[in-house]
Amino acid sequence: MQNRISSFPPFIDDQSKILILGSIPGAKSLEKQQYYAHPQNKFWKIIFELFNEEFTENYAERIIVLKKHHIAIWDVIDSCERKGSLDSEIKNEEANQIGELLERYPNVKAVFCNGGKSYKNLQKILGKNYKLPIYLLPSTSPLHTVSFEKKLEEWKVILNF
Repeated sequence: MQNRISSFPPFIDDQSKILILGSIPGAKSLEKQQYYAHPQNKFWKIIFELFNEEFTENYAERIIVLKKHHIAIWDVIDSCERKGSLDSEIKNEEANQIGELLERYPNVKAVFCNGGKSYKNLQKILGKNYKLPIYLLPSTSPLHTVSFEKKLEEWKVILNF
C-alpha cells in the first residue's frame, strides 16, 4: 500500500545563500516532523563538521546553525506516493515550486542536491541551463554506502559560497 506524503515547508530566509535540496522526507523525518531525522542519516554530522560547530541532537539548535551559516533546506518533491523511505519507491510525484522560491530569495547563490533523485528532479524543474550553479552531492542517506569521509570531502564545495 502506497501512502501519499508531503514535504515540509522550506527553511529559508532573506539571508540564505545556499539552498540544499533533498527528494522528500523519509519515514523517520515524517514521524518526527524534522528534516533528516533518521539517526543514520549523515546530513547534520556533515553540516556541523563543515562549519566546525559542536554537534547537537537538538533540532532547534540544528536549525540555528543552518541560519547562522546562511543555509536553506527544502525538497524537490512537494508530494508523492511512497511505501517506506526509498526514493526508488516514489510514485505519482508532484514538484515543489523551486523556481519561484529562488525568485523570492535572490540572495541564494548556489543550489546543492543531496543525492541523485533531487538532482534529476531539479533538472526537470529548472532545466539544464539555469542561471545558478547546481551541484550534485552524494546522498547523506544511510542507503548511500559511501564512507562518511568521502561524503564530507565532496560536501566541502559548499564552503566556496
